[in-house]
Amino acid sequence: MGQEPVAQPLRETGRLAKVVRTCIGCRKRSDKSTLVRVVAVQGSTATVVTPDLRGTMPGRGAHLHPAIRCLELATRRKAFGRALRVEGPLDLDSLATVIHESAE
Repeated sequence: MGQEPVAQPLRETGRLAKVVRTCIGCRKRSDKSTLVRVVAVQGSTATVVTPDLRGTMPGRGAHLHPAIRCLELATRRKAFGRALRVEGPLDLDSLATVIHESAE
């Protein structure tokens, strides 16, 4: 297996140089800038898993690689409900559209 990226603190500020998050689909750690952040937005009949492309939406977020494989893995493992701490039916249509567009 390859070595996972590790964030190292900068000498000047002590802050991390690279922010690393885990994809809820494949469970691999990657730089935050390569992942899509998603948040749960309460809809009328179901909770909508909404992509947060700017990273500014309020609420608990989860991260996913913009790959169809990771979306399928996360859906099959029911990772969205656990990661976002929501129950009930989830609407993944808007996320699937963004993932399919970025994969092309």
